Amino acid sequence: MERTVLRGRVARGIGDLARWMTQYSELFERKTGVRLYPGSLNVILDEPWTVDDAALRLEPPEYGVPMSIIPCEINGVRAFIVRTDKNDAGLGDHPPSVVEIAAATHLRTILGVSDGDEVVVVI
Repeated sequence: MERTVLRGRVARGIGDLARWMTQYSELFERKTGVRLYPGSLNVILDEPWTVDDAALRLEPPEYGVPMSIIPCEINGVRAFIVRTDKNDAGLGDHPPSVVEIAAATHLRTILGVSDGDEVVVVI
């Protein structure tokens, strides 16, 4: 299977996903197999990226909006890109050049990154 490598810089998010990840923690755990830390690490990519095919999906009515969950690694840490269909189409809160990455741990802490730091995401 061919790997996709995304490069970008850490950026501050709006914090909205943390609320939904807390409210739907069991659903995210059932889909990913891990208990995700409530929140995500936003990465502004060097190039826009869109979801080709996501094996993991959340769909209404189980979740409020259609969302893809893509397993990945960020700087070697196992994680998941979480992206709504609206964001993937460039019609949501984030353009296709921004990915939100969730993991079982607080990514900023485990990776030791701050806004503006470069990261590599491998899908």
